[in-house]
Amino acid sequence: MNKNEKFVITINRELGSGGRTVGEKVAAKLGVAFYDKALIKALEEKYHLTVEEIERLKGKKHNWWADFKRVMGIGESLTDSLPYYQVTMGAEPELLTSDEIFKAEKEILKGIAEVESCVIAGRLGFFVLKDFPNRLSILIQAPMEQRIQRVMRKQNLSREDAEKAIKKVDKMRKNYVDHYANTSRYDTTNYDLVISTAGKTEDEVADLIIKYIG
Repeated sequence: MNKNEKFVITINRELGSGGRTVGEKVAAKLGVAFYDKALIKALEEKYHLTVEEIERLKGKKHNWWADFKRVMGIGESLTDSLPYYQVTMGAEPELLTSDEIFKAEKEILKGIAEVESCVIAGRLGFFVLKDFPNRLSILIQAPMEQRIQRVMRKQNLSREDAEKAIKKVDKMRKNYVDHYANTSRYDTTNYDLVISTAGKTEDEVADLIIKYIG
């Protein structure tokens, strides 16, 4: 990946690995926008970005995302006002989305990558943007005990509930990737870089990625 040209970094990560935080730190170090599930979902809901609406916008202008951001006044600071995604034990499996929502998300990701350098966490970015010419795909993992401890701390859960949350999200993400990408999220051939956060801080992992990019 050439950071001196328009680029996209996709990060797939395990719940509790710290991958989302790493993505934010990498984006900050590179001076580019960070997008994740919470942001994409907020954009869909706040601006009604259905497949039909996106097709209409694309028909008006090729770089519809850039024009859309300008008209709506959306900047990188938008991420500051969006929620951090947490799994509630009684929640429906949100990641098992509908085909129409997936199609809309796919077009949003493509629109973003066409006009700006960015870091994208989740949302099948590694698959949707696999043909993007200047892309780096990363998988971030962590040992189960580290994942449990982080989820307990971040979401104020008991150990039992943290384990349940991790198993629930692992299953949802597996089904999501299986269904829409027809591959395993743990197939290392889908990534340029696989990192374990075991024994490392988020800053250390972010620095490793920056050093890898060069």
